Amino acid sequence: MLILAGQGNPGAKYAGNRHNAGFMILDRIHAEFGFQPWRSKFESQISEGTIETAAGRIRTLLVKPETFYNESGRALSKAAAFYKLSAEDVVVFHDEIDLAPGRLRMKQGGGHSGNNGVRSMIAHLGENVRRVRIGVGHPGDKSQVMPYVLSDFSKADQDWFEPLQKAITGALPFLAAGDDERFQTEVMRLAPAPKHDPKQSQRG
Repeated sequence: MLILAGQGNPGAKYAGNRHNAGFMILDRIHAEFGFQPWRSKFESQISEGTIETAAGRIRTLLVKPETFYNESGRALSKAAAFYKLSAEDVVVFHDEIDLAPGRLRMKQGGGHSGNNGVRSMIAHLGENVRRVRIGVGHPGDKSQVMPYVLSDFSKADQDWFEPLQKAITGALPFLAAGDDERFQTEVMRLAPAPKHDPKQSQRG
């Protein structure tokens, strides 16, 4: 079994925020793969379904923690413990300010790079959680990071975010099968990141 989790904050006022990129990706997966209706469990909204891979169907649980972004690991650890899953069986989609808008990078192991949601995931599940880092760019000044990620994606952002979501669902069978490198390659092939905006800093 596989858990696909998203980082985000619950409630309508946060729904369009850059910080909710993970939730948006899960909603797209939920619709594209015909998962069951969302329901409340593990301090989260969850949905069960399957993803068809070359090796067969992978039973999958979508998890959107309702603990708010910085405590998301607490909720996710409850789901993982219930199904007796390890960190390697959990994939987390989250926004990443240290990547330019539209870039996607997989990561497993290592630190949290100041992302408190990832910090919570690592604290509760261990550092081997598989992470899908969705680049949203950096506002250019550290003091502006929080208002930036808690602001909605702009209309211009949709030019890359919509194709990226489509590419993620298209390449998802590779992720479900455990081939993270192929998944990353396919996503970037299907939805190349836009040219870097010099006004935004990028690290990583």
